[in-house]
Amino acid sequence: MSHKIVIPIGPYHPLQEEPEFFRLYVEGEKVVDIDIVIGYNHRGIEELAEHKHFDQVTFLVERICGICSTSHPIAYVNAVEDLAKISVPERALYIRSIIGELERIHSHLLWLGLAGHFIGYNTVWMWAWKYREPVLDCFEMITGNRNHYSMMKPGGVRRDIEDEHIPLLKKTLDEISYATDMFKGAVMDDPVIKARLRGIGVLTREQAINWCVVGPTARASGVNIDVRRDDPYAAYDRVKWNVVVEKDGDIFAKTVVRILELYESISIIRQCLDKMPKGQIDANIKEIPPGEGIGRHEAPRGEVFHYVRSDGTNRPIRHKIRAPSYMNVASNKIAAVGGTISDAAITLAAVDPCYCCTERTAVIDRSLDKKIMNGWDLIRLSQAKTARLKEDIK
Repeated sequence: MSHKIVIPIGPYHPLQEEPEFFRLYVEGEKVVDIDIVIGYNHRGIEELAEHKHFDQVTFLVERICGICSTSHPIAYVNAVEDLAKISVPERALYIRSIIGELERIHSHLLWLGLAGHFIGYNTVWMWAWKYREPVLDCFEMITGNRNHYSMMKPGGVRRDIEDEHIPLLKKTLDEISYATDMFKGAVMDDPVIKARLRGIGVLTREQAINWCVVGPTARASGVNIDVRRDDPYAAYDRVKWNVVVEKDGDIFAKTVVRILELYESISIIRQCLDKMPKGQIDANIKEIPPGEGIGRHEAPRGEVFHYVRSDGTNRPIRHKIRAPSYMNVASNKIAAVGGTISDAAITLAAVDPCYCCTERTAVIDRSLDKKIMNGWDLIRLSQAKTARLKEDIK
């Protein structure tokens, strides 16, 4: 008779930079089932957004994630501009694409380095993080910040890219292109890496569609989707680039997609720098009319979706956010099952999860379809539980 053993990963674990709980059910070395528990890190972003004016919300949603901290602002301003039927100055559209693709480069390099570290390939880790640094330096030069760039605003961008910035940007892109050649050789042509990652954490095309995964996780399984092409915004329809798609759906395919996407991001930025017209960078919006709008952005992890509704005042009356990891993390219910315990950690990491983007909590009476607790109620419950635990351990 087989005997199942439970192995917990999280909510606090060296693999995870944020709290999330994966309960593995194993028979011997084989993972036969997995429970995914979210809800440890609720910060009430959507509720907070409804108490800030439209411009302030841009800074708030930037704090949803530190790695892809321009992804949520781009989706948010797209939603506000959809709501208000705003035309954004052409130069601002190019700047948005440049910032978005620089972020994709630094995010993919960060993931590549961590993936190398997880499987004991620390040379790739050190290389990836070394070449990520100049990208962050470019952000600091353009925006003043290495993360949380505060570039986006409804109607345009807050800062211009000056002519004196362009030579250093192009020099950095040359360095990243050289580094990507190295990663392509070190990872894609390495027989040991192939042996370690091929056939591991497989998500077939049908499974990817059924579980509604997005971004590199979907494209690695042969699902040819990308918001930048399918629902163009910023300057993505003004430059030439390719959507990278692989078909095997394993961790190796996810790695290949991210490495090859580095080349596409470099190409997009170069074209934007060359084609970017002179002119204004801000439409100088004064008021937001009543209405509702949606905004999407292809973040490094996949589609970010924002919904905004206005009643004509200076702040949204509803703001709904869906992050890519909310879709991708659940696919581990398929990808991690059937593999070994040693493969589980890298499989969980292969979707490039961002748990702080994912978390959300609501307490609803389903029979009445009514919310029965707000954020303050949850805080009071948490404080009361902490007080009880203190009494128990005295």
